[in-house]
Amino acid sequence: MDESPPPSSSPSSSHEVDLPGFRFHPTEEELLNFYLRRMLSGHKLHGDVIGFLNIYKHHPRELPGLARINGEREWYFFVPRERKHGSGGRPNRTTENGFWKATGSDRKILSSSDPRKVSGVKKTLVFYEGRAPRGRKTDWVMNEFRLPDACTLPQEMVLCKIYRKATPLKVLEQRAAMEEESKTDTSPTPSSDFSMFSDSEDVKFEGWSCNTALNMDWSLSQDNLWPLDILTPNFMPLC
Repeated sequence: MDESPPPSSSPSSSHEVDLPGFRFHPTEEELLNFYLRRMLSGHKLHGDVIGFLNIYKHHPRELPGLARINGEREWYFFVPRERKHGSGGRPNRTTENGFWKATGSDRKILSSSDPRKVSGVKKTLVFYEGRAPRGRKTDWVMNEFRLPDACTLPQEMVLCKIYRKATPLKVLEQRAAMEEESKTDTSPTPSSDFSMFSDSEDVKFEGWSCNTALNMDWSLSQDNLWPLDILTPNFMPLC
């Protein structure tokens, strides 16, 4: 599908809103009733903050640089709804590098002024690298907003919010602990072979004495004690 913007959208795809202190954090109801509904009905939007883009032609990591507002955590796009041929009219959400997979069920967005009225529907999807049904799950998430099926307006476009899921602090701590453990767990394991000692040696340990059959008399420093479980069971406390 052609990525050229519709007539109601600005022809300049590189335009960015550059207003000091400006933050774009619309509610889900505002995204549906003000932005998406007005776009589908042909009304020009004041403040061209959401661009028109076929996101399925791009890897998610490219999308922040293609958004009208280059936010730090979330990016918004008007997206055409491409359909799969011979698949019951289901949307085609595959890309060159992977695919967007729906997670959970669709959620209805109710009007704040009238809870009985449905403003639209929200679908959550996660990006997987590779080909379906297999693929590697990433931390890229998309919320796809569409108007209700009963709406008489054209449904060839949806509004998508793209963001990266934050990695929980607990997971980061576990990764750091595993890396630290792998670095420090390099000490050699002592051998249980006593053939290196002469018959006249006597093995002494801190608080214990071991009288072996060979009557060994071997002294070890405290930094190099042998595990007790590799010795003969004839232990007796030192006097």
